[in-house]
Amino acid sequence: MADGRYEKLTPMFRQYQAIKARYPDVLVLFRLGDFYEMFGEDAKIGSQVLQLVLTSREIGKGNRVPMCGVPHHAVERYIAKLLEAGYKVAICDQLEEPSPKKRLVHRDVTRVLTPGTLVEEAFLEAKQYNFLVAISGTRDMGQGTRESKQHLHSAPRTEHLQRFGLAVAEVSTGEFAVTELDARALWDELARLQPAEILLPEQLATDETFVAQLKSVCETTAITSFDLDPFVEPERLLCQHFQVTTLDGFGVTGMPLAIRAAAMVIAYLKRTQLSALEHLKSLSTYSIGEFMLLDSATKRNLELVQSLRDGGVYGTLLWVLDETVTPMGGRLLRRWVLQPLLNVDRINERLESVDALYRNTLWRQEIREVLKSVPDLERLVSRVGTGTANPRDLAQIRSALQIIPKLREVLTSGPELPTLLQRVAERLHTADDLRQRLEEALVDNPPQRMTEGGIFRDGYHPELDELRYIARHGKELIAALEAKERERTGIKNLRVGYNQVFGYYIEVTKANLHLVPKDYIRKQTLTDVERFVTPELKQLESKVLGAEERIGQLEYQLFVELRQEVAQRSGELLETARAIAELDVLATLAEVAAKNHYTCPVVDEGDEIVIKEGRHPVIEQVQRDKPFVPNDCRLDNRENQLLIITGPNAAGKSTYLRQVALIVLMAQIGSFVPAKEAKIGIVDRIFTRVGAHDELIRGQSTFMVEMSETANILHNATERSLVLIDEIGRGTSTYDGIAIAWAVAEELHRIGCKCLFATHYHHLNELENLLPRVRNYRADVLEEGDKVVFLYRIVPGGTDRSYGIQVARLAGLPERVIERAKEILSALESNDQKVVSPPKTAAQIITTPVQLRLFEFAPHPVLERLKQIDPDSLTPREALSLIYELKRKLDETG
Repeated sequence: MADGRYEKLTPMFRQYQAIKARYPDVLVLFRLGDFYEMFGEDAKIGSQVLQLVLTSREIGKGNRVPMCGVPHHAVERYIAKLLEAGYKVAICDQLEEPSPKKRLVHRDVTRVLTPGTLVEEAFLEAKQYNFLVAISGTRDMGQGTRESKQHLHSAPRTEHLQRFGLAVAEVSTGEFAVTELDARALWDELARLQPAEILLPEQLATDETFVAQLKSVCETTAITSFDLDPFVEPERLLCQHFQVTTLDGFGVTGMPLAIRAAAMVIAYLKRTQLSALEHLKSLSTYSIGEFMLLDSATKRNLELVQSLRDGGVYGTLLWVLDETVTPMGGRLLRRWVLQPLLNVDRINERLESVDALYRNTLWRQEIREVLKSVPDLERLVSRVGTGTANPRDLAQIRSALQIIPKLREVLTSGPELPTLLQRVAERLHTADDLRQRLEEALVDNPPQRMTEGGIFRDGYHPELDELRYIARHGKELIAALEAKERERTGIKNLRVGYNQVFGYYIEVTKANLHLVPKDYIRKQTLTDVERFVTPELKQLESKVLGAEERIGQLEYQLFVELRQEVAQRSGELLETARAIAELDVLATLAEVAAKNHYTCPVVDEGDEIVIKEGRHPVIEQVQRDKPFVPNDCRLDNRENQLLIITGPNAAGKSTYLRQVALIVLMAQIGSFVPAKEAKIGIVDRIFTRVGAHDELIRGQSTFMVEMSETANILHNATERSLVLIDEIGRGTSTYDGIAIAWAVAEELHRIGCKCLFATHYHHLNELENLLPRVRNYRADVLEEGDKVVFLYRIVPGGTDRSYGIQVARLAGLPERVIERAKEILSALESNDQKVVSPPKTAAQIITTPVQLRLFEFAPHPVLERLKQIDPDSLTPREALSLIYELKRKLDETG
């Protein structure tokens, strides 16, 4: 500490200060016996976040420092809270066992925990990824990012956009991939990834506009400013890590921004992990062009992995599909849902494998039963690679390797394997030699901590066996030596004793001193006895007294060596883990298809989307108490490109739109779909303008958000896109809304994208008569007197009625309000602008009659009267009377 009060510090606190100086921006948890302690400002933060009592400790004569601590056995729970609060944590451990002979135990930081570098099971969601992302940009990035918010929604496709390098690492699973992309694509990809932590070079980290946009896209992400050492070449750093002379084999040639981002990740991990990263053995490239693009609005509106209600998984597409039985499969399925494929061959490979598993129920169930026993091999291997795996982790890897042969046997014992399942089987490495090594080394149930001992089987290591024998039979060995010395010397009352000063000694009475051998070394003379030691006794003492300590040291050393052996095999183990994940997902999709009565879609390069008796995959599961009414859909780029769908609220329009999009998306991830039949021509993007998602907290009104999302669609949709419009223009005046909706529909027709356009503006039905590829549909209802019954069928033809009052009655509005609304509606529909009492209120509305064509205003009675007059036929008196009449009418209508 710079403060003069702390000039004379205790040795322990000087040790702490030296360590804390290396990690000034991190909370240091300092191991002291059975506790991890925090000092100074760290302690003040820790006491607040963890709700601990803040105490103090003397650190030198007359000086005290704030302190708080947590028990070592519960430290993970407290670390999780600190990480959740946005702090980084350094774990400072005791690197040697305390001993009376040691004044100060050696301590050092063994790990720095940050949100994106976690590998511990306690800190991670089993079926969710925990991405660490690094972003690098071109030299003009500061200037380029000032328009980033505009790019998110409305950047024109022709505009030159700044390039970024993106590196994505999942430290807990060993994945490492890079890409280069423009600003708009960067936001979409970050919205998909939702990384736990993002590394930004200082130039980006200090760009307030860029960081603000980043926070709006990734709300819960930790942002860390991190620059590469300016004297280190990014390519050289990566070559050193992968132990290669060139990066040509990784496919990153000509991607300097991606290389820099990848180097940022490796440099950051080396700084925080403080150990080898054996499981990050490869670097892959990917292109967002391989997948259907799903912007944040679409993912939100379709509720793919997060519900609109509470942000949970219940009620989402993932909730319906996720019956995976391994954590690895759960994570992969989530990725598939957010990355539908564009390659028809890859999609059909998946569908072919799902179909094989679907048709062979017993085979599928047997595979799933075996998979249930597989631990999270991906994350286990990653903990091995980062040097954080404990003995139980290795035991779980052993268990996984014991299951693989059975899994391969079951998989290959079924019908002839489709191509994709053949590749899966080939990637299931049994690693028999490693499995045998782990079986020979580890006890059946090893302890969790490396320092507890009891990790290895008897017979695994000769020295360990000897030490264990000594520790277990120390008293017997001492007694045997005592008996041996009595026999050798002839001294009947010779005995072996022990005290803390001399350790073990041989005690002989003075009457027998003449029988003492020459190799006895005198240590102490008492009144009646002499005490001696021998080289053999001291050697045995060393073994007996040091056996337990040496056992702990040796087991730790042997475990680290064994862990390193496993780490060297991380490549094939991770490939096996990913094959298991893929098999789990394919079997799950088949299981869900059988359980929910899905059918195999036909997916091709055509432009048709034809669905017969399609159903909404989520709603039919949530509302099991009533049957779901299926609907057909036909979209193409020739005759049925733009479907105008009218009808009352709550009649099924929104459900219909979403179910068509979800069926298309499910088909392109390789899943069966909820329909009697489905033919899906590849869709490059799904766009949604659905609901009134208000973002007032970000300074945007409902109408502004609506227009921004619409602008995004019009700028980026192609002939291969699917667009869902569910009410547009309702956030402004009636005529503005109709005008905007009409113009947007015309533009979508011009673009040529397939579109479902649900609207309350019945005027848009007129488009079917004006544009060649527009078709009118409506949500069908059955009228029973003053009431309506929703049939939840979408049928051809438009409607000129909203049934708003009938829907209001169903919703429970008071009857007097319903009756008043009927009076007002009747007055409006008869073009009577003088609404029934009370007068001079907001109820005096001028609006269009329900069946008017677009932009046709309600006729004003004064104008209508003037149209009926022939001025040439009026006498002066008649003309004067007419003026009084028109003035009176004008006063009456306000």
